Amino acid sequence: MVIGDVQLFDSTIILEYLEDKWPTPALLPKAPAERARVRMIEDIMDSLYEPNNWGMMEVTGFKRASGALADKLVAFSTANIKQIQGWLNTQLDNRTWFNGDNFGWGDVAVAPYVNRSAAVGLGPEKGTRLEAWFERANERDSVAKVIDQMKQVMTNLPDFAALLADGKIKRQYRDHRLEWMIRGGGISIVREGIDKDTIRFSRLPD
Repeated sequence: MVIGDVQLFDSTIILEYLEDKWPTPALLPKAPAERARVRMIEDIMDSLYEPNNWGMMEVTGFKRASGALADKLVAFSTANIKQIQGWLNTQLDNRTWFNGDNFGWGDVAVAPYVNRSAAVGLGPEKGTRLEAWFERANERDSVAKVIDQMKQVMTNLPDFAALLADGKIKRQYRDHRLEWMIRGGGISIVREGIDKDTIRFSRLPD
């Protein structure tokens, strides 16, 4: 995110900056326990949920795997997404939003990932609190705008598989993504990516 001379990376740091810079309206709930709860939701989304969306794209978009291995990784991603969506459903409890009465930090953290899953047919289970929340969230102007932008990007994606095969692009295999690939059984993909120099790891920003 770039605001004037301020340049930030990482969604958590960006959220913290926004809360510090513009504390009203607050993104975080008032009660310390609730503030911690939505921070934990964000951590789950960043560390456990995101790698599944990413991994699905590695297999279906970048064609890192085929045949039985591709089926195995897609099934691994699908099972994980459904499990975490079940957990998110319990986190809502009787709340309107993950933040409580108002849309905030927890909702901002959940909406992009669940929408990305829904785009490939892995949306919330019908009749659940999460599905009702999902519909409410997507009716908000800010969320709807981002969804439209995401759809525009998705409909104009290049042939990633061809670019990868030609060695013209690399994908970042940072911490949680690397763990996901290994846990899912894709260690051979990691080895091949290192050999062909089509994956990269985290580094300091330029």
